[in-house]
Amino acid sequence: HAKLCVIKKRVGMKTIQYGFVSTGNINEKTAKLYGDYCLLTSNRDVIADINKVFNYLRRPKANPADIIKNCKSLLICPTDMRRELLHHIDQEITEAKAGRKAYIIVKVNSLSDKDMIKKLYDAATAGVKIDLIIRGIYCATNQKTFKVPMNAISIVDEYLEHARVMYFYNAGKESMYISSADWMTRNLDHRVEAAVKITSKRIKEDLKEMLQIQLNDNVKARILNNSLSNHYVENKKAPCRSQIEIYNYLQKKLTDH
Repeated sequence: HAKLCVIKKRVGMKTIQYGFVSTGNINEKTAKLYGDYCLLTSNRDVIADINKVFNYLRRPKANPADIIKNCKSLLICPTDMRRELLHHIDQEITEAKAGRKAYIIVKVNSLSDKDMIKKLYDAATAGVKIDLIIRGIYCATNQKTFKVPMNAISIVDEYLEHARVMYFYNAGKESMYISSADWMTRNLDHRVEAAVKITSKRIKEDLKEMLQIQLNDNVKARILNNSLSNHYVENKKAPCRSQIEIYNYLQKKLTDH
């Protein structure tokens, strides 16, 4: 289920490689209907990690942990993504308990894995601010023990919200990933998935801005509450239809450059 590609380009007597990591499939139909994020990079660590995944796929009977290990830029399912995501949440819990800023944003298609939900509950109980953008299956609820209730919305609009993004404040160092994996047991434990860490400050700022636009949506966003009544977000702020506003944001970025 990972969306990975290595592109090799011959330049004179040299071969240059580029790595490609996406949150969704690339084909003629979905490109017109799905909203996804794609990273094209010459970063050697990313390319090396992608090649490790391909080496495993060539040997499907091998133990993935023996081949896909020591990755520097990718989190991989079923080997280490779950462990690393839980570690990131634990770090936010530590910061919250120390009275410092702690913040998590998760945008996925579905959230149903019991262990990931339990860890989010632990974080909310500790006082971590949590914003969730979950288009489809949502199995979490707010609990009375939470210091800060989790904010969860679903956006259903003209284009299918398909991107997966994970953001952790990380004591101000801000760790961010784009991923092919939903937070479901079938993805985390039973599929080959990949998440890439975003290291570019500019790309990270763009992703944060687009996540914030989605969190401000008050036209197509629905509230995911305990009763699952799915009412639209209603407030007195200026109308924000996130898919339109993100288009305008990206159009302005292109014009400015």
